[in-house]
Order: sequence, then structure tokens, then C-alpha cells
Amino acid sequence: MDSVCVEYKLQTLDAAAQNLLKAALKDPRAVDLEKVSNAVVDQSLKDSSFCKEAGRITYALIEEEAKYANTTVFRRNLLTRLQQEFTAREDTRKRSVSQWVCFVNFICTIFDYLKVNNQPMAALVHPVYDCLFRLVKPDALTSEEEVDCLAMQLHRIGEQLERAEAGRMDELFFSLRDGFLLQEGLSSMARLLLLEVLEFRAGGWALSDTAQRYYYSEVAN
Repeated sequence: MDSVCVEYKLQTLDAAAQNLLKAALKDPRAVDLEKVSNAVVDQSLKDSSFCKEAGRITYALIEEEAKYANTTVFRRNLLTRLQQEFTAREDTRKRSVSQWVCFVNFICTIFDYLKVNNQPMAALVHPVYDCLFRLVKPDALTSEEEVDCLAMQLHRIGEQLERAEAGRMDELFFSLRDGFLLQEGLSSMARLLLLEVLEFRAGGWALSDTAQRYYYSEVAN
């Protein structure tokens, strides 16, 4: 199997998208980078398992484009598409919670991978926060899929987000705490995930070994 496909786990894409991304990773000047960015976003919105690879691919493509072409076409098109999907996020959620969760995973992944002078992109800080705030609304807290997404992303980028905008993180956790204490209809798994996230942040974005053993044994059970 092609080494690029294996390295970036492109096997989940159709043949045309695989070929497009392989060509772009080899020489960004040889392909339509708007099509490439759309292929990455489209796959990420329907396959949550692809999101982590999308971050790696995005980072690699931006680096390759800067090296070979000295342009930012891919990054510009990617951010434009992200803005479009962000604007339509509520419609997306109404249509499909799974697709909405994929979008949150994707925008958080891009926030995690795309840096400017080793700092998160300022333009992504508030959109990412807005997505996480949506996940602590009452109708989202009764969805285990959305609570799981919230917990996963706070584990992944919570500390970075807090450094970028601490006030909004405080507001987010006030809402999260209120949801944990007051929200009716929470499943036992959702309560466990929310409690674990509260303790995770209270511990300086870390869990003690004892807490880790407790929470992961509860999840396993």
C-alpha cells in the first residue's frame, strides 16, 4: 500500500480524494488547493476518526505549500470553509448531531495544530469557545455524544484555550458546573464525564493517578 496513505491513514477516503491529497502532499503547486481543503473538510464532517489525521495533514500541507510555493492558498481556503461551517453550525446540529460533533472535533483539531509563532490562531479562539458553549446548553447535556465530545476537547485543548482567554473558560465552567448540578435528565455516563472534567481543570488540567484509575474503571464498567 502507498506509504503516504499509510502514514496519514487516507484509506477511509475515496480513490479520487486519496489521489488528490497524495499529490498535494508531494507538491502543492500541482493541484487545486481549494479542492484539497474541501476534501479534508468534507471527510472530517462525516468521519470523526479522520479528524486527528486531518490535523496532521493540514499541518503538513501548510508547511509544504510555504516551502515550495511561498503561498497560503490552502490555509486561506481551509479557514474560509471553517467559517462557512461555523456560521451554519446550528442548522448542522438540527440536521445531524453526529455531523455537528464531527465539526466540533474538526475545528478543535485545527485549533490544536495550526499555530502562529507557536501560539494558537487568535481568529479561532472565540469560534472554538462558541462551539464548546453550545455543548453545555441543556439540550446538549442530555446527549451523551455531545457530552463526550465536550469532555474530549477540553482534555485536548482546554489548557491552551484558557491561556488564550481565561475569562471565557471561567464562564464555560460555571455553565458546565451548573449543568452538572441542576440539569435534569443527565445520564450516569454524562454525569461521570462532567464530574471528571470539573476535577481535571481543578487539578490544573491534570488528574491524579487515583482519580484516573477511578474514572477509567467507571467508564470501563
